[in-house]
Amino acid sequence: MNEYCDYLNTAVSAARIAGRYQHSRFASSHNIEMKGDKDLVTEVDKESERLIVEHLLSCFPLHNIIAEEGKYLQSGSPFRWIIDPVDGTTNYAHGFPWFCSSIGLEQNGDLVVGVIYNPVYDELFTATKGGGAHLNGRRISVSRNTPLQNSLLGTGFPYDCATDPANNFDNFITFQKRARGIRRAGAAALDLASVAAGRLDGFWELKLKAWDVAAGVLLVREAGGVVTTFDGSPYDVFNDRIVASNGLIHDEMIALLGSGS
Repeated sequence: MNEYCDYLNTAVSAARIAGRYQHSRFASSHNIEMKGDKDLVTEVDKESERLIVEHLLSCFPLHNIIAEEGKYLQSGSPFRWIIDPVDGTTNYAHGFPWFCSSIGLEQNGDLVVGVIYNPVYDELFTATKGGGAHLNGRRISVSRNTPLQNSLLGTGFPYDCATDPANNFDNFITFQKRARGIRRAGAAALDLASVAAGRLDGFWELKLKAWDVAAGVLLVREAGGVVTTFDGSPYDVFNDRIVASNGLIHDEMIALLGSGS
């Protein structure tokens, strides 16, 4: 049995608790607050986070928590949960059924558990360090598609794309010309899960936060993929430039991201 099973099972339970609540409120109107010009938050984000954190701490009260919507006291524990209660909030608020909860666990800075749950499609992505990646209990792996011209990619754009030149528009145009296609669905965690499941062959984005990527990074790695920064150096969840792929197209992606054209 994998040594991280207890943590995984707890994270799965937390994700499902939040997912049931999200699904029950999906067709409702929402109280929308703005954190920026385009960055919004709803009461569902806040309540989902409360449900997840409450469940995790009920099982592991000394663990640290980093989450998108709240601030939590940090202890000296080697364990740290990294939580996005609703990744794809804009989708959720508009009734677009592509959103999820994302829960990652670090031990001494090393990702060891990842859970991503889309309650609309009842798709549960899970991974543990050394234990592989799974979708609804079935082992998944990255695609074998190569080269880049035969690949389907995912990406996204930062909330301040209208005002900051570091907006990913140039990279989007470059990849659109080289790849078979690009999808911009609006939930980075699900994009990473899709790379792990072989639905996408690669993904890149900038200005993401740790809670957007923690669970997805472990999923991709455990599914046999590669995750780096834009220049190909090792990636950690606090880096704001991420490239994830099946590994076979990774060098091509890095070369284009470095070309600036």
